[in-house]
Amino acid sequence: MLDTDLCWQAVCARDAACDKQFVFAVRSTGIYCRPSCPARRPRRENVSFHGDAASAAAAGFRPCKRCSPQGASPAEQLDQLVIAACKLLANDEQRLTLDQLAARIGLSASHLARAFKARTGLTPKAWSNALRRAHLDAHLATAGSVLDAALAAGYSSTRSLYQHDEALSPAQRRKQAAGEQLRYTIAACPLGQLLLASSAKGVCALLFGDSAAALYEELQQRFAAARLQRDDAGLGDWLQQVIAQIEEPQRSAQLPLDLRGTVFQQQVWQALRQIPGGQTRRYGELAASIGSHPRAVARACASNPLGLLVPCHRLVGAKGALSGYRWGLARKAVLLEGEAEASSHQPGANA
Repeated sequence: MLDTDLCWQAVCARDAACDKQFVFAVRSTGIYCRPSCPARRPRRENVSFHGDAASAAAAGFRPCKRCSPQGASPAEQLDQLVIAACKLLANDEQRLTLDQLAARIGLSASHLARAFKARTGLTPKAWSNALRRAHLDAHLATAGSVLDAALAAGYSSTRSLYQHDEALSPAQRRKQAAGEQLRYTIAACPLGQLLLASSAKGVCALLFGDSAAALYEELQQRFAAARLQRDDAGLGDWLQQVIAQIEEPQRSAQLPLDLRGTVFQQQVWQALRQIPGGQTRRYGELAASIGSHPRAVARACASNPLGLLVPCHRLVGAKGALSGYRWGLARKAVLLEGEAEASSHQPGANA
């Protein structure tokens, strides 16, 4: 049974998250639409709600040509076109230009570029470069030389490999990152087990888990090319700052960070750090603030290596519900409850 008040709220908010849950029909026009339809909002007294497109059609209403409620939405159609573009780029040996790629997909170059970046966080060219870079990394460990790995990944030479400002050169990565050393410590905390790791620049990983062994294995996977050295004493002060923030959220840990990610991931992580403790943002709100897409933001959050310090737990679903959190919804709930309580006790909170 549909809750008509909630349905009307979703229509007023044009909430795309409800598109799969119901459609609404307008008696004055004889048309039914998705909740997210961008058309002008109808008068409430003219609106009825139906569980699906078939029910609305059976009641005598016609589908809206603008939002296509009986099939894939325009946004979903763009999703499929971007997926198709990714597949073309993944199998592209000739290095398609943007115009060539757009022609194959059936969109204008500018439209494809906007849709692609909104959904992946990258331009088609940057996505293609990142994919080729990933192929290079996969070949580096077993190739006879950097040149052999470069040729296997589709590069014509090694010159472009050294034109990017990276912490490790291709030669260093091929040698399993000889020279980079990470210190780490593992301890119990109110959320279970906590692993904190640091490079020479600052904290590069803060992970939560149920066992020390699982956390160490994740650290090894994340930094397979680095030497790992346990340093409980040297990282003790930083660890205590983190635990203090969990127990008393108003005591925010002030630690140097070594964030390693793509330009887009860094943009999302920086935006997360701007959300004040005790507050939350919806994925769509944060995506809109940086000109991106909620799915791209969600992927960046899933890649976040710094729990708590980069507070991806402060992002919630469209209706404020707790949504995916890579360290578990129970931990997310504890963090948000603690921050909300601490915020309510601050001077002026109830003014």
